Amino acid sequence: MGTLVGHVAPGFGFLLIGLWHLFNHIKLHYQQHPNSYISPPWFPTSKIKYLELYLIVIGSSISIAMELFIGPEKHQPFDVDGTIPTNHLHNFEHSSISMALLIYAAFSIVLDRANAKAKHSLTQLLAAVAFGQQLMMFRLHSADHVGIEGQYHLLLQIVIVVTLTTTLMGIGFPKSFTVSLVRSASITFQGLWMIIMGYMLWIPVLIPKGCVLKWENGHQVVSCAAMEALHRAKALVNIEFSWVVVGMMIFIVSVYLFLGRVYGEKVEYWSLGKEEEGEEEEDLESQKKSNLEFVHMGKPYAMDIER
Repeated sequence: MGTLVGHVAPGFGFLLIGLWHLFNHIKLHYQQHPNSYISPPWFPTSKIKYLELYLIVIGSSISIAMELFIGPEKHQPFDVDGTIPTNHLHNFEHSSISMALLIYAAFSIVLDRANAKAKHSLTQLLAAVAFGQQLMMFRLHSADHVGIEGQYHLLLQIVIVVTLTTTLMGIGFPKSFTVSLVRSASITFQGLWMIIMGYMLWIPVLIPKGCVLKWENGHQVVSCAAMEALHRAKALVNIEFSWVVVGMMIFIVSVYLFLGRVYGEKVEYWSLGKEEEGEEEEDLESQKKSNLEFVHMGKPYAMDIER
């Protein structure tokens, strides 16, 4: 992170996973009976079961390699005396987030293959720890995010809190479609917001009026010359965030309605209680018919005896 690619690449990963979960949760919601819906922490594919988790492992590994070995000029993040220099603290912070996501994905595969009894709740817990790690690192970042970048990170933390909260709620409420929908939407929002950050903070043409892109402590940051320009730039970020919220609301409801037309009409639900009542009524009717037949057959026989 700290560059355009450093925000766009992981943002695209979050966006992809979020859309994948959003699509599958809505599809599962329509295809299953409402009372039997259970929210899975990840979704398998038809050809490669653990494709989603494999992609998280690969993406996290590439992120760690970029932060600690490929990105630094010396291809290692340590100083001559073996300590961590100040300009590489953010590299370790970003790689710690990727490490938490890698551990989540790797142990999710292990738990599923072992068919552990509590694999659902443990997988959700691992995801919650990863999002908690992400929130902590963005909240207690070593870089002094007081300008526009700080405003972007502050609003991102709000979305991460939503993701963390709904992930924890998923442990206690695995049958809640709303919790799963909000979690998927928040992960999608994270990815979209990271991509927007990458372009708005590192494309000179998109930087607000009165602010410039300059080098500071080994990486480029947006600096505003006057306090008025800074306040205006932060207000623009807030407006931008609100527009993304509105756009996400329209997008999620539209996808929900569209998938409802695709999958909802193909599924018919039958109530077990009604089926049992119908079977009982059929049994009673058959018994009545057999009794009537027995009575009709018995009348001629009784008349013969009387004669």
